[in-house]
Amino acid sequence: MKKGLKMKIKGIVSALIGGLLLTSISCSKESSGNEDLNSTEVISSTELKFSDETEMISEEITSIAEDVYAADEISSTSKIDYHSDYLPDCVTVTVVYSDSTKEVSLDFGEGCELPTGNVLSGVIYLNYALDVEPISNTIELTLEDFTYNNVAIEGSASIVRVRSNENGNPQGIANAAFTATWPSGETASFSGTRRREWIEGFGTGFWGDNVFLITGKRTYTSRAGNQFVKEIATPLRRELSCRFIVSGVLDITRLGNTVSLDFGDGSCDAKGTLTYSDGTEEEVFLRRFKN
Repeated sequence: MKKGLKMKIKGIVSALIGGLLLTSISCSKESSGNEDLNSTEVISSTELKFSDETEMISEEITSIAEDVYAADEISSTSKIDYHSDYLPDCVTVTVVYSDSTKEVSLDFGEGCELPTGNVLSGVIYLNYALDVEPISNTIELTLEDFTYNNVAIEGSASIVRVRSNENGNPQGIANAAFTATWPSGETASFSGTRRREWIEGFGTGFWGDNVFLITGKRTYTSRAGNQFVKEIATPLRRELSCRFIVSGVLDITRLGNTVSLDFGDGSCDAKGTLTYSDGTEEEVFLRRFKN
């Protein structure tokens, strides 16, 4: 064989090998960016914890908004000077009135710990009608330089607040979209609508007896860019004195596959049960910022 022909064949082989290596590297990168999920696995245990933390952030932000509004509502409709103990003294509250609206800014400074133990910083802005006596009102919520347990949060929410629903309880239907950035730089987003019924503790002035039932549907986009649809199958029970959901069932769907997360029997603990489509079960532990 001629020397020139040998050189040409070697060049072709080298190019083929290089192409295969590049394809392998590309596939490897796609796999690593996919949170090591196979085609049938819905969500990893690690991502489940991050996802649950985003739920807690949204719950607490909307809790604050509705608690502030409820204080106005009770004072106006009951003609008493009502105060809630949910916001600590480290929050600076500023109120600006217009002819028809009220804007409330809640400044948590560089770090303010709520009774629940979570530390917030930055500002929450609320805007709603000055007249709070109608049966329903809309609360517009925005954030500025806001963090939740050192997780930076951007976004907004619109909460339709109803004083008395079909069960005779206050409720808020929140349409929200937030982006969370952890100190590591990893980012996730969550958006959708949740109905939050205040079933116990309304008007007592003590935050620790507040209990909510939560229903609705949201989309969660993970740190690796995977998208999950999270729909509540059985109302989630949130007792504000506990950082965990104590009962209820959440369906999580990805690429047509669904698992169900059962939060338990009412006990305040980090345990949950994942049920897969084939009926197998797995006990999981949810973090919510504290181990």
